[in-house]
Amino acid sequence: MAASASSRGFTAPIGAAKLPTVEVFPTSPNGFVEFRRKKRSSIGGFFSIQCCCSDSVMPIRGGSGSGNGVDKGDDGRLDSKKITANYMRTQASSPMPFASPQSRFVSKPEKFFSRCTPRNSGPKSRDSPPKRDTGIANEKDWGISMLNDSVNETGVNEDGSTWYRESGEDLGDNGYRCRWTRMGGQSSDGTLEWKETWWEKSDWTGYKELGVEKSGKNVEGDAWWETWREVLHQDEWSNLARIERSAQKQAKSGTENAGWYENWWEKYDAKGWTEKGAHKYGRLNEQSWWEKWGEHYDGRGSVLKWTDKWAETELGTKWGDKWEEKFFAGIGSRQGETWHVSPIGDRWSRTWGEEHFGNGKVHKYGKSTTGESWDIVVDEGTYYEAEPHYGWADVVGNSSQLLSIQPRDRPPGVFPSMDFGPSLPPEDELPPTLLQ
Repeated sequence: MAASASSRGFTAPIGAAKLPTVEVFPTSPNGFVEFRRKKRSSIGGFFSIQCCCSDSVMPIRGGSGSGNGVDKGDDGRLDSKKITANYMRTQASSPMPFASPQSRFVSKPEKFFSRCTPRNSGPKSRDSPPKRDTGIANEKDWGISMLNDSVNETGVNEDGSTWYRESGEDLGDNGYRCRWTRMGGQSSDGTLEWKETWWEKSDWTGYKELGVEKSGKNVEGDAWWETWREVLHQDEWSNLARIERSAQKQAKSGTENAGWYENWWEKYDAKGWTEKGAHKYGRLNEQSWWEKWGEHYDGRGSVLKWTDKWAETELGTKWGDKWEEKFFAGIGSRQGETWHVSPIGDRWSRTWGEEHFGNGKVHKYGKSTTGESWDIVVDEGTYYEAEPHYGWADVVGNSSQLLSIQPRDRPPGVFPSMDFGPSLPPEDELPPTLLQ
């Protein structure tokens, strides 16, 4: 999903939006209901954002070798020029649709250019909250444009609002360099405020990072925070080049007990290994909901996918649904559970499973707390995704700004210290939250 958020922020009261509905059907005389298991989707949303859409960018997948855009003879070691060259050779292959959701926070060139105006012309506010369930944006959707020299400017606009813009460079050991640009502003009465920081980092190990952090609040008291990162580094164990992307987003209503948080991550290496996932949380008055999902592809045909989502009300009603699938070479399994707990503690659940033998036979079994059960073998085909829709070649093609980061010159005879630390924070690590 591609969206370009307007600069006006919330355009409708948060309370005016309705909670999402879930398709249900009766399963027993006691009145419990079952959630129909569908393809993964978000659990609700309540922020209404006026937006306009722009054309999607069609990524390109490699068509040779293992399908990941890397030559069979290439050991996948970290080399930005080689990574870019491998991607360029995929241009003749057929385009594949991009299945992962993307957020185009800014899509029109004039919005980018307004942030790079001449000196003493203040940066323009992007005072809109992030949009839910938009995944990880591509780098060009952010319009990051680093200033080449140090800047420290402030100003006052005609309406009395103030702004600032500054940039600089931090240096450290092992060739570390961080170029950064910070900007922000607020209205004359202080009710509207926004901040945004861009950075690019590099060192002599080949590590490169591009990132953005933004936050703001509006006159209604709505507040939000968002960060986006893209990293290129060398994997400690395989010595393969790896690109990792992440996005964290959260927003809180200024008028209601409502807010949400999302953490998205994607990891790719040069031999086709891919990992993707998201953790989400939301609250609207008396109801809260959670969702977690993950995908893992080993690059050799093995795939693991899972989803777990649940919700509860202040009255004590709880319900949820989870499932998992594992496949390799046409053989694998699926299993899941749908459950419900009443305010007085009565629990209903239904569990189910499938065993796929790879020969056209599928064993299906399940049971529920109301006494129903089944255990049959049927003639049925097996369908699953052995490779991600968006893989190594795609992420390389959409990371040209990251790959073009230039590290500091390394003096002759000086060699980098290869200290392989974690490039991205653990998925469960939450930022200082607005939701408390």
